Amino acid sequence: MIIDCHNHVGSDLLFYLHGDFPYAQHLVAMHDEGRALGVDRWIVFPFVSHLALDVTVFMQNEIKDEKGRLQDIPYAFENRRLMRECYELFPEEGKRMLPFVMGDPMRNTAAQEKELRKLRADYRFYGIKMQTTILQSDIKHLRNRGKVFVELAAEWDVPFLIHSSVAESDLWAQAHDILDIAEENPGVRFCLAHSCRYDKECLDRVQALPNTWFDNSAHCIHCVGAVQDLPYIAPKARRFDSDYTNPARVIADLAVAYPKKFMWGSDSPFYSYAAEINGQIVRLISTYKAEVEALTAGGTEMVERIAHTNIRDFLGGSWVEMSV
Repeated sequence: MIIDCHNHVGSDLLFYLHGDFPYAQHLVAMHDEGRALGVDRWIVFPFVSHLALDVTVFMQNEIKDEKGRLQDIPYAFENRRLMRECYELFPEEGKRMLPFVMGDPMRNTAAQEKELRKLRADYRFYGIKMQTTILQSDIKHLRNRGKVFVELAAEWDVPFLIHSSVAESDLWAQAHDILDIAEENPGVRFCLAHSCRYDKECLDRVQALPNTWFDNSAHCIHCVGAVQDLPYIAPKARRFDSDYTNPARVIADLAVAYPKKFMWGSDSPFYSYAAEINGQIVRLISTYKAEVEALTAGGTEMVERIAHTNIRDFLGGSWVEMSV
């Protein structure tokens, strides 16, 4: 069995209005493409920007809260929309989905808790996803105004999957901050996305903590970033040692170094990214096929471990064996 542990379904109004790519993914299209490549299950969650932000400044790529909101509660619409898509609109494909809810740890968190409790009464979901960089919402708020999410994860025995960064310019999702929070909450499981940007110190800390994992979402374009020494990747002095010209080799090396803590995920559709940044067009392009081929090159035992067993361990009590 191959589980893809990192996928976005729905649309992102910020990316669309600002002219960035990707900005949408349909559940059925993801399912059909992935099934043809041998993927069996998907952890899915909404896209990142939510309707409780000021959508009138999205064309300027700005994040504001003062006005222009279409909703008052972050992700209330997006989370329920995803559940309906998985359980009601496309139930056959939905049988293979493991939906996570999205949360914003800074904005209107008490109202988010109430909405999630209502949603939990209506639908089953398997974890909580956060991407705080785009929201400009510091992950350290999980210690205070966002602590309700940690409490819900413990109460429901569901894990966190959190976007992580090591770039100095990212003030909101530093991998070491996520690891500190995980260490402070040993009864809750955490996954740090994007291989901690290949920062060996952080990866070693994931290995050492009993309640942390990492995924390699958007792996191929992260390998490109390592080859080109782009700023979103850990600098060479801190970088995990591998041949980044060969994404399959990097997966194999990570699987040896971190045998029980490494989970495979594609980050569909964000295995590719294109945007204009500071007047320059940036294109980092991969495919679902390339992500899967980099995985399967490692052989049956490795695939079973990092794309099934480790993900089941991460899901813990929230996992339910599916019949399809």
